[in-house]
Amino acid sequence: MLKQHRVWIPLVVGVALIAGACGGDDDTATTTEPTGTEPTGTEPTATSGTDSSEDGPLLIYMTPNPIGVNEFLTLGEIGTEAAAAALGGTAQTFEGDDAASMRSNVEAALDADADVIVMTTFSMKELADEFSKANPDQTFVLIDACPDEPAPNIFCGVFREHEGAYLLGIEAGMLTESGVIGTVAALDTPFIHRWSDSFAAGAASVREVEDNQLFVGGDNPFGDPARAKEQALAMASQGADHVLAAAAGGNGGVFEAAVDQGFFAYGVDVNQCGLAPGSVIDNNLKRVDVVAQTMIEKALDGTASPITSFGLAEGGVGVVALADDVADSGCVIADHPDVVARVKEVAAQIIAGDIVVNDPLTAG
Repeated sequence: MLKQHRVWIPLVVGVALIAGACGGDDDTATTTEPTGTEPTGTEPTATSGTDSSEDGPLLIYMTPNPIGVNEFLTLGEIGTEAAAAALGGTAQTFEGDDAASMRSNVEAALDADADVIVMTTFSMKELADEFSKANPDQTFVLIDACPDEPAPNIFCGVFREHEGAYLLGIEAGMLTESGVIGTVAALDTPFIHRWSDSFAAGAASVREVEDNQLFVGGDNPFGDPARAKEQALAMASQGADHVLAAAAGGNGGVFEAAVDQGFFAYGVDVNQCGLAPGSVIDNNLKRVDVVAQTMIEKALDGTASPITSFGLAEGGVGVVALADDVADSGCVIADHPDVVARVKEVAAQIIAGDIVVNDPLTAG
């Protein structure tokens, strides 16, 4: 079943890299809300027209879950819309909520003869692998994951999240008073340990710390703020005063616990400082919008590599402390110029290759 369809709005202002407290995202987001979100049938039907050229590409962006408050998925949509605007084309969004709907959405996108089908997160990796190999003439872009042996018609944009998480760990290591830090993460997997382990490693590079890691798990690990809050409260009871929230849609629960118990938190993907003013130090930013637009444009002009990694050097990841306008970010890190200076120094060393952050996903 095709869950939802959204139509490209001609004027889209990209999510700016943290210019202000935007309630959770990279770059300050001044965005136009997409229109036309009522459920459709099995064929995509536009709910409003666009001014794009008939010769422009049709880009179909699909998600494994309804976008809702998931800023990561929102950024992917924004990047797809930005690519459509730049290329004089049209963008549509199909939102899934289970394996059956995701499969139906891919089939509908193929029937719509999309120029590029854009898929997001590791949840769609198997489908992307299956359909790209079964449809060699169709161009696919997969963001945040890649099949082990990608077909020549799929182009993957992945992130070096561990670089940003390491920088947040440096902040926590410099600011913790108890010496106890931790992470509340969605799942206990090597991919998620890119956040939790790297956060701990960054802190340990500054001082000796005790690290705790708790996981949301369950049927909805990426969207369960109640469970995430429970885990954060448990962590606070163990003395943690700096906690990384890596639970996607559950991060709000961690921030609520931070406010209730007086500890400091860190967000992910976007600037989430506005969700709990005074309680969120910084964020591990993932420029999903930039990666989506870049990969789409390169896929269409024939310059895309099978796998492109985006880290600090490419501007694909970052932290608020690196932004020129950190003072206006709404993040607590703005009150600590000494920590900001240290983060900038280490980031430069990572970019230069003088510091290599271990990747838990590829570690033996």
